[in-house]
This record gives sequence, C-alpha cells and structure tokens, in this order.
Amino acid sequence: MRKRIGFLSFGHWQDSPLSQTRTAADALHQTIELAQAAEAIGLDGAYVRVHHFARQLASPFPLLAAIAARTSRIEIGTAVIDMRYENPLYMAEEAAAADLIAGGRLQLGLSRGSPEPARHGARAFGYVPNDGETDADLARAKTARFRAALEGRGMAASDPAVTGGTFTLPIQPQSPGLSDRIWWGSGTRETARWAAAEGMNLQSSTLLSEDTGVPFGELQAEQIDLYRDAWIAAGWEREPRVSVSRSVLPIVSDEDRRYFGGRDEARDQIGRLEGTIARFGRSYAGEPDRIAQELAGDPAVQLADTVLLTVPNQLGVEYCARMLEVIAREVAPALGWSPAAKPVHDRTSDSEVAARIAR
Repeated sequence: MRKRIGFLSFGHWQDSPLSQTRTAADALHQTIELAQAAEAIGLDGAYVRVHHFARQLASPFPLLAAIAARTSRIEIGTAVIDMRYENPLYMAEEAAAADLIAGGRLQLGLSRGSPEPARHGARAFGYVPNDGETDADLARAKTARFRAALEGRGMAASDPAVTGGTFTLPIQPQSPGLSDRIWWGSGTRETARWAAAEGMNLQSSTLLSEDTGVPFGELQAEQIDLYRDAWIAAGWEREPRVSVSRSVLPIVSDEDRRYFGGRDEARDQIGRLEGTIARFGRSYAGEPDRIAQELAGDPAVQLADTVLLTVPNQLGVEYCARMLEVIAREVAPALGWSPAAKPVHDRTSDSEVAARIAR
C-alpha cells in the first residue's frame, strides 16, 4: 500500500499579536486554504481535530464540505470526533452529504473522547450515559448506531398513513463506501484490538494512555501489530488502514529558528492522565536530513500507511504551506512517499493557490 502523508490541524485561534489566526472565521478559512495548498504540493490528506468548549475547530462537517468544494483529489477527514457529543443519525446525514460533495474522499476518525476544558461537556449537549455505563460505553454505542446508519440499515419505522406500508426507513442521503472509511482513534493496545474486531481503520494517538517502558514509537508499533493480528483473526476481507501523527518542524530559515530553534524533544514525555501513566510522542525539529533519518527509523511510522503532520496553524497559511513543502521535498521521500498525481481536471491551479496564500 502506498505511503500517504497529510496534515492535521487543531485550528487554534487567539486574538494575539503573535497569532495569524485571530478569530474562528480565520481558523476556518485558513484551513480551507491550507488544504488547497497541500493538494497543490501533492500531499494526500487534510485532517482536522475536533474539540468542544475551546477556541479550536468544533463542527467539522461544514468545514469538510467547504474543503471538498474547493479541492478535487486530496482526502479530507477528522482525527478525531468525540462521539460522546454526537447525534448518530444526524451525524450520518451530515457525513454522507459531505462525502457526496467530496466524491468519496471523506475519512472519518472517531473516538471516545479525551481530556477537555469542560467537566462532563457532553452532558451540556444533552447526552448522559445510562445507569451503570461509562462515557466510553456511550461513545461506543453511538458509534455503532452511526455506522449502522451509514450502512443503510433501517433506523425508524415508517408511518403507514404516509408511506402506505410498514417498514423501516434508512437515513438519507446514502454515500456508498463511506462505512469502510471510518477510523477509531486508539490510545491503548486493547482499544486497537477492539477497533479491529469492529472492522474500523486505526488512528493511533499521539498520546498513549499506557506505558510499558519502551519508546513511544515501539509501543505504537506494538499496538499496530496487535491491531493487524486482530483484524486477520476477525476475518475481514478488505485491507485495513493505519495512521500515526507526528510533530515535524524542519528548520531551514531564520524564521524557523526563531520559532523552533532548541525545540527538539529527543525523548518521549511521560505523565499522568486520568489516573494512569501516559506516554506522549516527541517532536522532530531540526535539519530536514536529520529528521528524515530519525523518522525512517521510527517503527510506527514505517508500519503505518498514513502519516499525519500536525501543523502550527496560528503561524498562518503561508508559513504552514512552506513547512509542508519542505517536508514533502526533503523529508517524506525517505519514508517511501512520493507526490500524488494531479488530476487532469484540477479545479484550482497551483498559481491560483500560490496567489491566494500570498494575500
């Protein structure tokens, strides 16, 4: 399977002189523009993280549909949507509509959620676990209903007075193939096995909520191996996909040095998260050839078919696009990546993208 590389934006905004992304409108429009730039560079994916009660991207489907309308080839997706907050059937309608606009390019990463600013934030949205259930149980139940809706199963009984008969109705619209493009964001080896048993692709988290004493890349590689073994054991016929995320900050200019000089974190970070020991992946900052060598030796990067590069979005589209171009030219080939072929009828020329970024 060809190695794919995309970017992942958290869409932070802050009204600060140091930020190029000062409002929610800036964050949304700039994400669309960066997706266009990434497509022109030849990258494979434009992904967004979803957070609630924070100055970050929150409602992904309008944004994904807008990216779809302004691009023609690049995959668009999430990493990840917190399912505790979602209405599964309404989400299935929105996802199908966005995928139809995109021509089947949607890749949706879901999860049971992560630490957030709001205490019991999903409950403010009206979603409360049943007695004896956890937030994780709620998220998984919603995920199952969402996926069933995507597969076209009946979700509501018909009204004979309107339909002339009694049967179950699926949600509309339907987008064929989308159900195979659902990913689960996993922070442990056990949840990776569960995702495989459920037939979902795997997005391995940049934060693993367990620690065995081995380096992050090795622990993540073990998670990926266990996932693929569980996939085979489950008997699924299609080939699964696996993504990992990395913070990659090539330093090639004085501006880069001002932002990231001395930033390189040669070791993983270890801390406590929700009462358990967690291991965080390191950042890769420095000369591109050194980064390329280090990433080529990262076992999880080698095992994954997709690598998502987190971008410092508050530095602006122009800066992030230049950073992605340096990575595509000087780092990614060492990982076995090559630029995606440009479609014959590309909707936006490279010159148009460059002009828009320069403004």
